[in-house]
Amino acid sequence: MADHVDQVLGPTDDTVSFFQARGMFYVTALWVLAAAWLPMLLITLGVRAAAGYRPRPADIVVFAEFTLIVPAVVAAALMLLVWRRLGWLHTSVHGLDFAATGRRPIHLPWSGIAAVALHGRGPFTELVITPIAADYATELDGKGGPPRVRRRGGEFAYIIDVGLMSPGPEVLLAELHRRVPSKV
Repeated sequence: MADHVDQVLGPTDDTVSFFQARGMFYVTALWVLAAAWLPMLLITLGVRAAAGYRPRPADIVVFAEFTLIVPAVVAAALMLLVWRRLGWLHTSVHGLDFAATGRRPIHLPWSGIAAVALHGRGPFTELVITPIAADYATELDGKGGPPRVRRRGGEFAYIIDVGLMSPGPEVLLAELHRRVPSKV
């Protein structure tokens, strides 16, 4: 790996932090799971009805319980899996430190950034950071899988889920525009 350390003299308290709130993650997981779970239950009930099954009043209560309980339990289990590994991003005079949910963190100096862009909408917004070269980034110590990357053609980019970050993606984009105005 080539040495691309930027020697920056400046304030050390210039850090801006963005993080995924656990409550927002849980609620988003809950409604996404519920939106997928309810149609599956309705299809199952429709197939069973086509095969001659006629639900009793007690079955309707069980169906309603499944509709409410299963997404909440699965979202809670998912939340427990990623409890300490939700995505985050820090900007400072030294560069950008970030980690996608469940991934190892990366440090990228400002001089190593070729472009940044937001893709997607709402809670599914992703920040795409394209480094000048892959060796500009330094993988930091931490638990998790390898960083999320996208390779298209000869281009290499890091992907960070920022839709649920606080403050929001618009504030993040404004902060990045402040730091590297020509690359946002």
